[in-house]
Amino acid sequence: MTTPPCESIAKVIEFVVDTNCSFGVNDGNSRRYAEYFGRSVMDDLDQHLLARLQENARAPVAELARSLGLSRTTVQSRIARLERRGIIAGYAVRTSQAHEQGQIHAFVMLTVQPKAAGVVASAMRKMPGVRRLQSVSGAFDLIATVSAAEVAAMDALIDEIGGLEGVERTNSSIVLSTKFER
Repeated sequence: MTTPPCESIAKVIEFVVDTNCSFGVNDGNSRRYAEYFGRSVMDDLDQHLLARLQENARAPVAELARSLGLSRTTVQSRIARLERRGIIAGYAVRTSQAHEQGQIHAFVMLTVQPKAAGVVASAMRKMPGVRRLQSVSGAFDLIATVSAAEVAAMDALIDEIGGLEGVERTNSSIVLSTKFER
């Protein structure tokens, strides 16, 4: 029995997407194939543009264009495309290095009860001192990046996290210094 043509084509497309075999070939169509199949493809210029925006999201388009050797319209259209594709999800405020140096930062590793991660995450989202919460593999289930203005506030925040329903155990590490940040 022969396979209907539409099934054969679907299998070939699935193979191409799964193995990435056509995306590494510089045939001029790789980007279109990747975008058609929902892959996120960025060329070197997109990566450099994204790095510049991560350094300063408020940089004028003209300045970005000069630094990349591109026209303003090209930079504007690349930014718009990165936003449309969800690669740039938004723009955020970064506090000054002087402000950050005045803060106490810590990593709080959490072990949570089975199926309680969602409840814990919802509760922690409401805590302004919690900057980031990540699910991880290994000995802990979650790692939170937290900050506070003083030691007493950090102590209270860590106690609040440890007291949440669903949290079995916490282990905290205070950041002594940051060697570099991107």
